Amino acid sequence: MLIFVFLIIVSFVLYLFYKTRYFRTQRPMEKRWLSGKSGIALGLFVAFFGVNQFFVWDTTTSRVVGAIFLIYGGLVAYNGFRQYKHFLPLAIKEAEELK
Repeated sequence: MLIFVFLIIVSFVLYLFYKTRYFRTQRPMEKRWLSGKSGIALGLFVAFFGVNQFFVWDTTTSRVVGAIFLIYGGLVAYNGFRQYKHFLPLAIKEAEELK
């Protein structure tokens, strides 16, 4: 499906964007916050790739691999969301202190 290819590309570009910002910043809490955002994007990339496997090939192997990618991507995205949610107030406080 073409929509999943688009979502795969967008999530990978977002991952690269957030990783680039992660390496360019010097603030420790902002680094952790950006790491969470990049984790969400990476998890969505892997999950969308796994969902795409269900539609591309109709074999048992592709369905098993797709299910593994979907589960792993969901776990990575969930962990990234938890990290993002935890470090957001700390990054805001850090930015306010440096003003």
